[in-house]
Amino acid sequence: MGKGGAVLTVGRPLPWQEAKDKLTYVRQHGVDQFIQHYRRHATKQRDTLLYGDEIEYGLFKLSSDGASLSLRGDEVRSLLSNREAEERRAIPESGKVTWHPEYGSWMVESTPEKPYSGYTDDLRRVESSMRSRRARLLMALKENEVAPTVVAFPLLGASNEDLPRNGPVASSVLVPDDVINPHPRFGALTKNIRERRGSNVEVVAPLFQDDNTTGNTIRADAMAFGMGCCCLQVTFQCRDVDESRHVYDQLAVLAPIMMALTAATPILAGKLQDHDCRWDIVSQSVDDRTSDERRTTMSSSSKGDKRLAGSGTRKLRTSRYAAAASYVCRRCDLHSCAARYNDVDVEVDESALQKLQREGIDDLLATHVAHLFVRDPLVIFDGLCEEVDDKTATDHFENLQSTNWNSVRWKPPPADSQIGWRVELRTMEVQLTDFENAAFTVFCVLVLRVLLSFDLNIYVPMSKVHENMDRAHARGAASQQKFWWRSHMVVPGEPCTGDKEESVVEMTLLEILTGKGGYYPGLVPLVLVYLDSIGCDPDTASRVQAYVDLIVKRASGELQTAAAWQRDFVRQHPDYKKDSVVTPTIARDLLQRCHAIGVGDVHEPSLLGENVVAPVRKENAYNVQLSRVHFQTSSSLCTLLDQYAERALLVKKRKAVVEDVARLRNELDEKEKELKELNDALEPSNGVQRSPSLNRLHSEEGENLAVTLERMRGISESLEPAAGDGV
Repeated sequence: MGKGGAVLTVGRPLPWQEAKDKLTYVRQHGVDQFIQHYRRHATKQRDTLLYGDEIEYGLFKLSSDGASLSLRGDEVRSLLSNREAEERRAIPESGKVTWHPEYGSWMVESTPEKPYSGYTDDLRRVESSMRSRRARLLMALKENEVAPTVVAFPLLGASNEDLPRNGPVASSVLVPDDVINPHPRFGALTKNIRERRGSNVEVVAPLFQDDNTTGNTIRADAMAFGMGCCCLQVTFQCRDVDESRHVYDQLAVLAPIMMALTAATPILAGKLQDHDCRWDIVSQSVDDRTSDERRTTMSSSSKGDKRLAGSGTRKLRTSRYAAAASYVCRRCDLHSCAARYNDVDVEVDESALQKLQREGIDDLLATHVAHLFVRDPLVIFDGLCEEVDDKTATDHFENLQSTNWNSVRWKPPPADSQIGWRVELRTMEVQLTDFENAAFTVFCVLVLRVLLSFDLNIYVPMSKVHENMDRAHARGAASQQKFWWRSHMVVPGEPCTGDKEESVVEMTLLEILTGKGGYYPGLVPLVLVYLDSIGCDPDTASRVQAYVDLIVKRASGELQTAAAWQRDFVRQHPDYKKDSVVTPTIARDLLQRCHAIGVGDVHEPSLLGENVVAPVRKENAYNVQLSRVHFQTSSSLCTLLDQYAERALLVKKRKAVVEDVARLRNELDEKEKELKELNDALEPSNGVQRSPSLNRLHSEEGENLAVTLERMRGISESLEPAAGDGV
């Protein structure tokens, strides 16, 4: 699962008032489960790199009137999953995709069935897998449906007028409850966030200012506006727990950079926003903090509710959807770095922290885990509370872990699984094409290999990471904004001496990628050096070069981000009134164009440069078995053979016509050459005028030859094969 959670439990979620009496139990036993689980897996090792991606899709219906949500996500997911199972039964080595439910009833999520390996060939398999998934999804769509990889439905909250508002779950005046996935977990999440908070969520975004724009903000009131956003996430399996903690820290720094480069969210609730990214929208849409927890003052006079975490009065700096809070690496040469750069006050559950420390969990990891438990579990299923065995299960820990939606997620191995320690990068926005999604996935993989192989780190103070997250939202941040970054990437141990601020400077994304001055080499040159050092095969190296060229051109402004391109599309549409409003017809045309770009029907140079996306077709979605063909009657076979025999004759005739065209073109070239020679011979080169008789001869011969050439051109054109004949 991407945003909705790791596991979809089947059962009855407890209403919030019932769940309150069990919150303390789940929090306390969640800590116990983590301790038990950590001890069981602390020595678990995996020697090979594995990684995978998650891509989320929205399903939309297009009509002459505009566009609307297609609330068939569950139906489509079931159809696709069944088709995967059928193919796997028929061809065991086949089956390429796992389909997952997502928050919105118009959404589906895909992952490769098996993770990618640490070999260079698999860097190319990423794009192939993504294209295969898109083709299979196309197969499940109806004629009037499209599924472009856009972050958000442009008209959410501004369409679906035929569906009732103010439902019992979301209580939204903008969107109906029907847009929520029918699985009980999603409805319970929505309702319990609202009930714990004491009001509807409040999503506020800056409104893009155009000539006729009125107002300064866009407002929304439901979880669907955030959790209905699609994204691209990448998960890495690490060698062991220590490497996973090191990777977590490095990805925490990289997260805002990758968000800015993949910016793709210029529209919210039918209006152009003045931000480029979704993160703040999602953060506000799941903010379950009480008014006391959201306060700006340090103290509160409220007694709160003792059943809630911190009685519901502890001041919490952020929503539960936020940037990583602290570094966790404990490597002996980096531990001081991680601790030194943790310059943000992290709220923790004190009882959880003390228990973790007593049980031997080091301070950095204990702080990370105790920070999870300043939140309450949002969904508790009936019969899955006291009944869960803390010694073998992790349900209560995962309840908190899976609903702390941070920019990076540190993931212990699942119970009873061969899977190792993993880290998930969660900030990237989904792109319009599989080429782009693969480019950013592969780039993240290679940057991590560089950092691990060359033993480098990119630590900056955590406060600067949070500032970078804020800056990444700005319109045009990919090419115009500056971000805090390390001025040098040296071996661990050295950068932690001296003042930590001295090694951190502001850089553009182009400088972060390509280098600055003589002291910072840049991520892209390091990636290319790494590939060369391992002897990467030419095909993979060529593809990676195309990927990094795309990313660098995004940072330089030579190519647009999806956010900039979509905003320009809206503003250039003939129906746009320069009022920041995205009308139904604009939304329809935008979704249609995004779909066409994604499947390769339209090339958009401002987004992709010279990288042309090969067409993605539903006819190529699944393997076709070389099975025996049986005809019901011999006459049907004869009919088919006659058709192909007739086609063979036409192909033969076409070949003869092509040969005639080539012969006539040669003759035409010879005649044009002869005409040129005659003209040259008849034109005086010394300025002496010709006699009248010579002028007449020149005119007559030229006219006769011109008539002959024109006649030959007519014959040639009449024999020219029609375009599209495959010649």
